[in-house]
Amino acid sequence: MKMTGRFAFILFMGSVSLFLISSASLFGQWPNHPTPGVPRTANGKPDLSAPVARAADGHPDLSGLWADKRSFLLDAAPEVKLSDMQPWAAALYKQRGDSYRNDTDGINCLPPGPKASISNGGGYPMKIVQTPGLIVILYEFQTLYRQVFMDGRELPKDPNPTWMGYSIGHWEGDTLVVTTASYNDRTSLDLGGHPHTEDLRVTEHFHRKDAGHMDYQVSIDDPKAYTKSWTLPVDLDLVADGEIIEYVCENERDKQHMIGKRDLEVTVSPEILAKYVGRYDSPQYPNGIFVTLEGNQLVIDPGGGGKVPLYAQSENTFSMEGNIVEFRLDAKGEVTSVVQHWTEGDRPATRRK
Repeated sequence: MKMTGRFAFILFMGSVSLFLISSASLFGQWPNHPTPGVPRTANGKPDLSAPVARAADGHPDLSGLWADKRSFLLDAAPEVKLSDMQPWAAALYKQRGDSYRNDTDGINCLPPGPKASISNGGGYPMKIVQTPGLIVILYEFQTLYRQVFMDGRELPKDPNPTWMGYSIGHWEGDTLVVTTASYNDRTSLDLGGHPHTEDLRVTEHFHRKDAGHMDYQVSIDDPKAYTKSWTLPVDLDLVADGEIIEYVCENERDKQHMIGKRDLEVTVSPEILAKYVGRYDSPQYPNGIFVTLEGNQLVIDPGGGGKVPLYAQSENTFSMEGNIVEFRLDAKGEVTSVVQHWTEGDRPATRRK
């Protein structure tokens, strides 16, 4: 698999994993060309707390490059249980997990569908271009775009389902409300493999609080797959003086070599698993890394990115969507840290006492 962009997906033990690469330099492809219209302090720095700029029609101007504060790319249904899913959807979700999700749209480099709006591609920035009758959203994630029609039209009555669906928007005061429907059912809601049907409807609320911060919520409703709807608080920060870059995904050779079952998983006693439960602190994860035990399943939430199950490879090493998580102990057998072994290097985090 070949990918370019701020993140790289790699194959490991039959799974695809998301790896964050430092991207500060990538945001500034033209470092000496500040973004026009961004308010500045006296020293020329972006003033992200300045009042919201307004378009000619009086509505807030949402234009700019935005990055999410919290990604739901790994798990877009953090509060949804198997009992909240229709039986066929629960069975499919479990099947995908049991096979390391080796046949999902992410593995096959297909367009992400609702993942683009639900998670903004997990940290990839998106660019909003606002005009009176049309809002265009450009995603770095798989180099995609969406058109949000603001001219009063309704959603298509008899649509041809598409990868990205059809979007219409309207203003409710200073909040932009966007409704998207008629997705095809060939994608999932997240890399975790939560399925959806062609009845999926995604509703987004954009409310720009000031120059640099946007309240952004995404509501998901698909009664043919889930017995309830839910809302995700994504929220966005302005990326001043940056630009999106090209992203390419290629996986025409690797899939045939992927392992489809958890053949290497071993059994670890609940007593040992319970030793790893707790919070771990790292500068790379300001929100902390949380490890919990749900039944006999060890689960990790790295930095608020969503809960991911850990599958034991030994008593203290686990597979997390393909990459390795290692818990380290001192001479007394006390857990001192957890290390995520990423392709770019190790990411240690110290256990909070």
